[in-house]
Amino acid sequence: MADQFKGVINQLNKTAAIMKIEHDELEILRKPDRIIEVSLPVLMDDGHIKVFTGYRVQYNNIRGPYKGGIRYHPKVNLDEVKTLAFWMTIKCAVADIPYGGGKGGVSVDVKKLSSGELERLTRAYTRGFADFIGPTKDVPAPDVYTNPQIMAWLMDEYSHIKGENTPAVVTGKPVEIGGSLGRGTATSLGGFYVFEEVLAKMKMPKKKISLAVQGFGNVGMNFAVIAYAAGYKIVAVSDSSGAIYDKNGLNIDKVLSHKQATGSVINFIGAKNITNEQLLELPVDVVVPAALENVITEKNAGRVKAKVIFEMGNGPTTAEAEVKLNKKGVLIVPDVLANSGGVIVSYFEWVQNLRHFYWDQAKVESHLKRQIINAFDKVWQTMESQGNREMRTAAYIVAVERLVKALKVRGI
Repeated sequence: MADQFKGVINQLNKTAAIMKIEHDELEILRKPDRIIEVSLPVLMDDGHIKVFTGYRVQYNNIRGPYKGGIRYHPKVNLDEVKTLAFWMTIKCAVADIPYGGGKGGVSVDVKKLSSGELERLTRAYTRGFADFIGPTKDVPAPDVYTNPQIMAWLMDEYSHIKGENTPAVVTGKPVEIGGSLGRGTATSLGGFYVFEEVLAKMKMPKKKISLAVQGFGNVGMNFAVIAYAAGYKIVAVSDSSGAIYDKNGLNIDKVLSHKQATGSVINFIGAKNITNEQLLELPVDVVVPAALENVITEKNAGRVKAKVIFEMGNGPTTAEAEVKLNKKGVLIVPDVLANSGGVIVSYFEWVQNLRHFYWDQAKVESHLKRQIINAFDKVWQTMESQGNREMRTAAYIVAVERLVKALKVRGI
């Protein structure tokens, strides 16, 4: 399973070769600073104790405290957490915010836990990692199957341990306890700002393009809602149960009501049920993978018809698929740029917590727009200077340059 982390290090090596970086600096970026694995005994509702395994990988903090989500998923493993922590290091550097990269996770199926069990698991996780996290050390956030409520429990438990109210220990909290306005939709809105910049650069007119969005969780759903409200035609969306397709365009507001009523997007009146795999191969201009990793692979890359793959999920495109798609001239807008709106607004939340001074939503969104468009411009210029259409390589060049400069300046 250790293939995923190998893949990201290959990407780092490829970037370093283009940049002609010294071996020593690269050696530091190839390995995480710290890997922590903790056993988490949790009292279950039936009176038994069950022991879960919790992970936290602190990859690099040369530019600031470690930053990264905690995911609760049955497939969480160390290789995945290491990979995600590396990506966070790159993402924070691309976005040019003063954070390093980290990631956490627990191997658990949350659908099988009661609310009480979920709370006890989260508090156990907090106790297990309390010495390693904190506002100036490592600041967790929500990820797959974790949410503002889970962050609230984490913050509460940490505050009890430290004996003082510490909202800045996590981001993505409810607004009532120091969360930021606009955080819930930040990843999607930031992505949408980048999306519009990409279309402008490629001279793709809004009226003529069609989108397919894979994944109707928080990120995919909000991206679809924002794009639909802005007048874009979305012909397909999907969730874990399957996908729906209507070549004339879906009414996303009605799809959302249908999903809330039935628990899934499938069987939506007037649309055709298709599979998640078929969605990626539709005759559309833009595919937006907003679900889990490795959905566009060497096997299906040849059948992808879109001109743009806009990565709103983490790591949806494998390295082998990327080689094929680059040859076909498909523009891949990488996750480390496209979905960095979440961590940018997490940074704003942290700043508000540390200053005890809170912003209105308009201020959050205007700062987000400026920060993410600056990041986009820097990546696009770097790509053009390379003379190719490899946007991921350009993003990595931007990030690695910033990380290496920080290493040199600090004298490590």
